[in-house]
Amino acid sequence: MPINIEMPKLSDTMTEGTVVRWLKKEGDEIEIGDIIAEIETDKATMEMEAFDEGTLSKISVAEGGKAPVGSVIAVLLEEGEAGEEASDAPAESSAPAASTPEAEPAPTSEVTPATPAASPTPARAEGERIKASPLAKKIAADEGIDLATVTGTGPGGRIVKADLAGGAKSAPASAPAPATAPAAKPAPVAISPVASGEDTIISLSGMRKIIAERLLTSKTTIPHFYLHLEVDAAPLMAIRKQINAQAEATHGNKYSINDFVVKALINASVAVPEANASFNGDHIVQFAHVGISVAIAVEDGLVTPVVKNAEQKSLLAISKEIKEMAARARDKKLLPNEFDGGTVTISNLGAWGIESFDAIINPPQAAILSVGGIIEKPVVKDGAIVPGLRMNLGLSCDHRVVDGAVGAKFLSEIKRLIENPALMLV
Repeated sequence: MPINIEMPKLSDTMTEGTVVRWLKKEGDEIEIGDIIAEIETDKATMEMEAFDEGTLSKISVAEGGKAPVGSVIAVLLEEGEAGEEASDAPAESSAPAASTPEAEPAPTSEVTPATPAASPTPARAEGERIKASPLAKKIAADEGIDLATVTGTGPGGRIVKADLAGGAKSAPASAPAPATAPAAKPAPVAISPVASGEDTIISLSGMRKIIAERLLTSKTTIPHFYLHLEVDAAPLMAIRKQINAQAEATHGNKYSINDFVVKALINASVAVPEANASFNGDHIVQFAHVGISVAIAVEDGLVTPVVKNAEQKSLLAISKEIKEMAARARDKKLLPNEFDGGTVTISNLGAWGIESFDAIINPPQAAILSVGGIIEKPVVKDGAIVPGLRMNLGLSCDHRVVDGAVGAKFLSEIKRLIENPALMLV
């Protein structure tokens, strides 16, 4: 019987998904484990895997269309099933409308009856079952092609769409075509907004909508307050240089500045557990473990995969995990459970030359650390002006959970660890 492919629930907060791209087309053979589509969720774009095998009979939601979780987006047919047996319960598709004005449908000309071949040579023995994909059967029926005259090139000799280009047509009883078919109305030419001086309208993706909703909720329901510190980054830069020189001769992993800051944030979260917490109505939850949500910029927004149980991991393990997650985030390969379990977030804009900024809290967490770039500037040391390397840190806190004194203690602990990086290696 037909197998319905449903919109999967790819994250705990997902209620609908958008079909970004179909990687298979109607008539294709699907095997278990095949990646058949890319689905955009409220957190990221993820690949959808097939859990059944058969022929992709019908795609119910086109690329760009949205569908609720659990609704039918495509139908598979098992071997031997006809296309007519497919489910008639397609999902509601809300593909975005084209931005160009709606054009009148072009007049269609009647099909000129084809003259059947004098003596078509059967492509198979008499009485042999014709194997054809559901799409090929539909095209053959619509165009009057006799499938018995077509040789299939698909798996097991199955007739597929590409085999129908030269199929012999049966002569339908229809009126002859007019001597001159009316010309089709030309499609409107799209005008570049840049060339015409018009504004560009960009539809919100599912991810961008969720980002907008959550950040608005965060800023309007969470009482933020902000703390700032300037950190001496010279000791961190010196030890990083030493460790990377040794790393090249051993495991080959190159540590980033952010790796050390993440490690400092982890250790500070253990030392000041009041900041590693969340507001939950009539009580506060202090988390037993540290989950670091790492903000990673991707093409369509921002994702925050989580380094889980981070307090149990070495600097090397943390560095490798962040690199691997960042690569998969940009390739849209992150799994839904990799976004769960975050207890505090880090956002680093130093690579873009930003010296300092205030970040918005990532609910339901109570704190987010903002990290600026390391800059060379004159500083006063022992009464003398000398060159120094400085880094600005910012901490955004939920005042329902973290009071000013707790926030100050937490940020000061991060500063202490960055200025004494050897403490993070013991």
